[in-house]
Amino acid sequence: MRSPALRHVLTHLITPLLMCIGMGLAYMGAFVTPEPHHMPVAVVGTTPRAKVFAQTVKDTAGDKLDVRTVASRADAVGLLKSRDVTGAYVPSAKSPELLVASAASDMGATAVEKAFTPVAARQGVPLKVTDVAEPVADDPTGQGLFFLLIALSIGSYASVAAIGAAGAALPMRVRALLALGVSAVVSGIGALLAGPVFQLAHHDLASVWGMAWLYSAGILLIGVGLHTFLKRWTTLAMMVLFVMLNFTSSGGLFRPELQNGFFGTLHAFWNGAGFVEGVRSLLYFGDDGLSRNLWTLLVWLLVGLVVTGVAALYERPRHARHAAGHAGTATGTTATATHPAPRLTDEVDARTAEEEAEEETEETVGV
Repeated sequence: MRSPALRHVLTHLITPLLMCIGMGLAYMGAFVTPEPHHMPVAVVGTTPRAKVFAQTVKDTAGDKLDVRTVASRADAVGLLKSRDVTGAYVPSAKSPELLVASAASDMGATAVEKAFTPVAARQGVPLKVTDVAEPVADDPTGQGLFFLLIALSIGSYASVAAIGAAGAALPMRVRALLALGVSAVVSGIGALLAGPVFQLAHHDLASVWGMAWLYSAGILLIGVGLHTFLKRWTTLAMMVLFVMLNFTSSGGLFRPELQNGFFGTLHAFWNGAGFVEGVRSLLYFGDDGLSRNLWTLLVWLLVGLVVTGVAALYERPRHARHAAGHAGTATGTTATATHPAPRLTDEVDARTAEEEAEEETEETVGV
């Protein structure tokens, strides 16, 4: 290819085209065909009749449902609030009841209702649906936390381009401190959106901010560290880690029992799931499961610290050479009074770095 300008453009088109493929595979693979996969449900009753009924439901549903029996309605409510089951059916000849917790997953509650409504219909009686954990009226579907996750994620990974590229000349410790500071600002914005602006969180807003900071700081530290090694490919890597795999496995729209095994497995340890499920625990389920999700966010933060530490060690020889070069330039200037060439070189390097930073920032895409 003879035109350097055309080659430059085509090279930079690789990133958005890979994003197109990755986003299509991730979003369509995770969201297009939501179907129950071993969705855990309960049938209330321990009599032989109740057990036969539970087995019949299981045989009819196949791999879609995992059915267990529990002794009482109170036990079923406890399992719903700990999110060990998605729904619980209370058999009755006259008024069967389905228990759900839509704050855990509105889509999950809908799927359970769809599964058990025909059961009651075959008995010729209406099905009573009781929601034991409803989201707040300002977030009727409970999906507001997913969109909060998107805002926090974009604010975090987009800032990586600015810190990593525009601040490449700064020591890693300075960039790491900037990442921690930016994460505090991003999480503060998230807390404002979740609280005063959209009122998703009617209580424990300070704790929501704390989890948002853990989440954002982990992303920023990982990104700033990776930038040392990946340079302009950092944006693509961040999109894969914190959009394609993260949003789809967070449980914000569909919990893992409505997705295939790949995204369901990621849900168990990915940071977006840790944030969404942690805030759900805090706001709707009396802190049940909160500690596990906090540990998930802390582990990702520790990974970020490790990545930045490795990057700092990798950069140390380069910074030492850079410092030595400046010392040599200063010595030569003292001896010869003027040295225009090094200043020109520094100007060219600075201009090149600035252009690369602008290009990388422009390639940062919010989805």
